[in-house]
Amino acid sequence: MEDLKGKTAIVTGASRGIGKEIALQLAKRGADVAINYVSREADANKVVKELEDLGVRALAFQADLSQMTAGRELVRKVQKEWGRIDILVNNAGITRDKAMKNLSDEDWTEVLDTNLGSVYATCSEVWPIMMEQKFGRIVNITSFVGQAGNFGQANYAASKGGIIAFTKTLALEGGRHNITVNAIAPGFTETEMLAQVPENIREKIISRVPMGRFGQPEEIAKAVVFVAADGDYITGQQINVNGGVYM
Repeated sequence: MEDLKGKTAIVTGASRGIGKEIALQLAKRGADVAINYVSREADANKVVKELEDLGVRALAFQADLSQMTAGRELVRKVQKEWGRIDILVNNAGITRDKAMKNLSDEDWTEVLDTNLGSVYATCSEVWPIMMEQKFGRIVNITSFVGQAGNFGQANYAASKGGIIAFTKTLALEGGRHNITVNAIAPGFTETEMLAQVPENIREKIISRVPMGRFGQPEEIAKAVVFVAADGDYITGQQINVNGGVYM
């Protein structure tokens, strides 16, 4: 199936994990994909090669999305290269987990700037492009933590909850221009970050998940591609892909 052939996409934070899988799934549907990375250039180049092997155009751009100007410049570069942007997937995110008594101003600012500020920057820059095209699909990756909260993640929860509220507002504004804006909310997903968690803690986490396992990046990516490719009348929604950990 190549129903996205001729469409162009940006996926932020896509040198590994969920972002990489989103990029691959979009390419399998025929989209040309530009990925963003911060420091893992070799990994990003490998992803580009995998995308090109699927028969699509691919680009990699380095950008520290904690800086708002970098998010805007990323969109401008892709627009300059390909002339249009049809799909934007905001996946870039970081954690700086600490209980409130230990949370510093820097921990708060860095997480909010990267996780929420980057979404604002890329969306505001791509918005006039999509308005002119009369077409756009924006998918923002949030988290069940933005819905339910989680101990030691006040900064992360605030950033991800903010993404949900931002998504709903943008969907209201984009509807008349054929721009849909949705959020995907993963639960605990098998990534490099989760792999670093001690085994005894992993067991405690799994015990909270009704399905009894962690999610796989491909399962998150499939939900992203669904709303980007098939969700023409879906907007302003948060779709939970979490094994039942939050309902």
